[in-house]
Amino acid sequence: MLRPRIIPSLLIKNKGLVKTKNFKEPKYVGDPINAVRIFNEKEVDEIMISDIDATVLNLEPNFTLIKKLAAECRMPLCYSGGIKTSDHAQKIFSLGVEKIAISSAAVKNPNLIDEIATRVGNQSLVVVIDAKKNSLTGDFEVYTHNGTKKTGINVKDFSLEVQNRGAGELVINSIDYDGEMNGYNYELIDQIRDQIYLPMTILGGAGSLQDIKEIISKYKIIGASAGSLFVFKGVFKAVLINYPDKTEKEKLYFK
Repeated sequence: MLRPRIIPSLLIKNKGLVKTKNFKEPKYVGDPINAVRIFNEKEVDEIMISDIDATVLNLEPNFTLIKKLAAECRMPLCYSGGIKTSDHAQKIFSLGVEKIAISSAAVKNPNLIDEIATRVGNQSLVVVIDAKKNSLTGDFEVYTHNGTKKTGINVKDFSLEVQNRGAGELVINSIDYDGEMNGYNYELIDQIRDQIYLPMTILGGAGSLQDIKEIISKYKIIGASAGSLFVFKGVFKAVLINYPDKTEKEKLYFK
């Protein structure tokens, strides 16, 4: 039986684990390897790890760090950051990573989606779309380079292109809701959901398990991803790695 996936999203900057708000103000929250070890014990469905330095600084993937992360992970690992070629993708898979995600590179060179999907299989390729609402038109626009570059590309149009080019999964990340912890951006999801048959994961805004329950109730088979929710705890946002246990997850899956 297919079920929704509940996915922690971890950001790496300067080799440390950070959390952002609206893609800004990165706050150091710990060591990524240690975080992975804790999530192992909590038996998470899957984990997404993104190196947010790589694209902005025009760096290649940090293969040494990726190897360490893959060796520690006992859950499916999706990695993104600095992947610009199918050779990069192939090398990362050889280190034990199950999925790779591309974002800015896919916007710059959409043919890369086809190339990687053909080489490693579309089930292993995720495309992340960082989206921000245009206050004048009400539409959502694709941004790149950690939300610092406008592209002028409509999110709905690019989502269809990603699907048609053979990606295996789509992650929609709301820049406006990132780190706000007030719930997911349903307006953004609704603009895309009906036209996409790919597995879809939503990121940005989750502040409680109730937020995850609501998105699963509304959209059924979907990936519910979160960053702040799984690294902060309490009203003062103390750093504490957390994740729902089996009993809690059953309550999220079913009404």
